[in-house]
Parts: sequence; structure tokens; C-alpha cells
Amino acid sequence: MNKNAIPYLVLASTMLFTAACGNSTSGSETKPAAAGSESKAAPTSGQPVKVIWWHSMSGELGKAVDKLVADFNASQKNYVVEAIYQGNYDESLNKMKASMDSKSGPAMIQTYEIGSRFMIDTKAITPVQKFIDADKYDVSQLEENILSYYTHDGKLYSMPFNTSNPVLYYNKNLFKAAGLDPEKPPATFEEVADAAKKLSKDGVSGGSFAIYGWFMEQFFANQGAELVNNGNGRTSPATESQVNSDAGVKTLTWWKQMVDDKSMLNMGRKTDDTKKAFLAGQIAMTLDSTGSLFGIVNGAQGKFEVGTGFLPKPAGAKDGGVIVGGASNYILNNRSEAEQKGAWEFMKFLADAKQQAYWHVNTGYFPITKKAYDEQSVKDNMAKYPQFKTAVDQLHQTKAIKATQGAVMGVFPEARQLTETAIEEALNGKKSPKDALDGAAKEITAKIATYNKTVSK
Repeated sequence: MNKNAIPYLVLASTMLFTAACGNSTSGSETKPAAAGSESKAAPTSGQPVKVIWWHSMSGELGKAVDKLVADFNASQKNYVVEAIYQGNYDESLNKMKASMDSKSGPAMIQTYEIGSRFMIDTKAITPVQKFIDADKYDVSQLEENILSYYTHDGKLYSMPFNTSNPVLYYNKNLFKAAGLDPEKPPATFEEVADAAKKLSKDGVSGGSFAIYGWFMEQFFANQGAELVNNGNGRTSPATESQVNSDAGVKTLTWWKQMVDDKSMLNMGRKTDDTKKAFLAGQIAMTLDSTGSLFGIVNGAQGKFEVGTGFLPKPAGAKDGGVIVGGASNYILNNRSEAEQKGAWEFMKFLADAKQQAYWHVNTGYFPITKKAYDEQSVKDNMAKYPQFKTAVDQLHQTKAIKATQGAVMGVFPEARQLTETAIEEALNGKKSPKDALDGAAKEITAKIATYNKTVSK
């Protein structure tokens, strides 16, 4: 997950949707090139087709992206992919919106998971399902619970790329010192609260969870609860936020109680702050993305042993699991069929087991392809980081239901920010958990209504 993405607040703009929907004369998706069509699979001029890919992977992630692109370009002669970093997910998406009229945008763009509803509503994309059908591409080789998130109305609109989920990280040394079993992480809200009290001593706090809307979304899914109505916005467009339902109130009440009894610290919204406190031995437990696992384990080396556990849930909660986080790649329909075909060929390359193994080992993101786990590099990496098995098991044990597919709504970034504000208000004692979430639900529902009216025009 990109925790530091700035919510784009112009999603419901009428001007935006007029521009977005106006980049195709028919207003529908461009038909992809037929599988095996030489005239569209390769340029007639003899020159390779350039495929522009906008992405949001910086630092070490950006280096891994560059290696994948270079390998693809060297593997064939029909296409040349040019990867261009466009800032965080929100910055990249706003640049895409601005490029629609001039057609100066990319053939392919990486967009975070909560932008799914918006990307579909723009009608600016060619669903990858059309290429899948034309190529008879076997999607069964991909992880079902990852595909599930990006599938809407039985159609895959984008190809998953970087995928993560949250896990509980804990300090095994502090667990042992507190008389807790270091090989048995707390699995329920009640067990976490009990462990936090026992761990809070000698200047150490039991833990800290960043005020991150993604965590609340995950707690909902882990209880089998839906964040918005209408089947989490998947049966039909969402019209109402359910963040103030029993699942939300129960979660925030548990969280606040631990902060109130000083067994948990409130360190604000940044996961970087809780991560630093965890690595410094100041807190014994925290929540973070699986994408942070390699950095956390390496950062603790020589100081303490890191344990990992499933995301906790209330005792007796319904079946559920975690929602995938991260991002996927979309194909833009205002580019030539040759460019779109090239983007699809690159997507297939990225999904290959060998490339997914490289991506996983060098970034910590999940492989989206099952066979990647058979690659020796992944086996070696799993032996080096056995903590990652927790994340894989958690993904595979997730029950595929609407709750774990994840909510979809066009104003998701704003909804996440409003949820974080509500959590903040409750933890700081300004409002009760129920009142804080009631306020957030009311505002989110109003924003959904405005968005839906704009889309329907």
C-alpha cells in the first residue's frame, strides 16, 4: 500500500467525467487486437511500437521496475516499453486525467486498488478481459483472491501487479520476557488487548497501530462485514457507507480502550512512525503491510527476532479474511490498437512466474502467479524470511466473499481520509467511537451520492 498517497478530491467533478468519457467517439471500450493478428501484434513499418507505462514505484521499487522493463524489451522485437515514474498514485492519476483530451497520456497506467471504481467509470480503459478472451489466456495460473478484487461483473478490468496485505508484527524477545509464548501470536481482539497489557512495562508499550483507513477496511473484511451497501458496491453501485456498523464500532471501541488504558500508543497516521518505534524496541506489536516485511526483519536483525501473525479479529467473528492492497495496471483505450496490444503483451510478461519471482524477492510484494512459489529464488527467500509464510497462508485462507473482495466506490480516497479523521477523533477522546463513525458515514454517503449523480449524467 502507498500510505502517503494524497486523496484526489476531484473525483466527482462533472468536468472530469466529461473529459474522461469523451476520449472515445463511441463512448465504449476500444476493441483489442485479435490474438495472433500479425498486423496488430507487430508494427508494419518494421519499427517496434513504443508503449508508454506510467507507474508510481520509486526508490528500490523503481529499480526493480526498470529491470523488468529492460528484460521485456530484450525478450522480443515488436515493442519497446518506456516506464515513466509519475509520482504517487494520486499524482499519476491526476496527470492521466489532464492528458485525456490531448491523448498525450500513456498506453498503460498503474493505479492503486481503491481507484478501481473510478477507472471503470471513466470509460477510458479497455478491460483486460477482452485480451484474455482473445488470447484464451489462462487466468487460473493467477491467485484467485487477488483476481477477485479486480473483477467486476464477471470481468477483469485490470491486471494485478503489486499486491500486499496487512499482518501483525511482534517482538518475540519482548513476548518471552513478558511470559507470553513467542511462537503464538495473539489472534483475536481480546488476546491482543491482554498481551498488550502484559507487554507494557519497563518503558515499553504493548503496541501501536497507525491511524490508517486501510486497517479499518481490513478489520471489516476479517469479520466478514461489508464497508458499503449493495454487496460492498459490487452487486450494484454503493449508495451508503457502513463504516458505522457494528463491525466498525466494535473495532474502534477495542482500539480506543487499549489507548485509554495506556497499553497501546497513539502515534498518529504515519506507518513510518510505528515502524520506527517497533524497530527501536519501544513498542512490542504493530500492524503493517507485507510489503514492509523484508525491511522490518532486516531492520531488527541483531536486536530482536520478529514474529508475524494474522490480522486479529473479534472472538466469534464471522468467516472473512484480508483484502489485497497495492495496485494493478490498466490499458487506456485512446491509444492505438498496436500500443494496447503491446501493453497486454507486457502485462503477460510481468505475470510470468520468473518475473513475479524477481518482483517478489526484490520488493516483498506477493507473487500474483502461483508457479512463482516453485522458483528457487522464492524458495530461498522464504527460507531466509519464514515470517512471510504468515502472509501467504493468510491470503490463501481468506474466504472469497463480497467482504474480502473489497469495497468499491468512486470516492474511496476521500472515504479513507474521513475514516482516519473519525478514528483520530475517537482515540483523542473528542467523540465516542459510535459518534465519530456516524459522522464519517454521513459524510461519505453524501460524497457517494454526489459522485453517483455525476457518473449518471
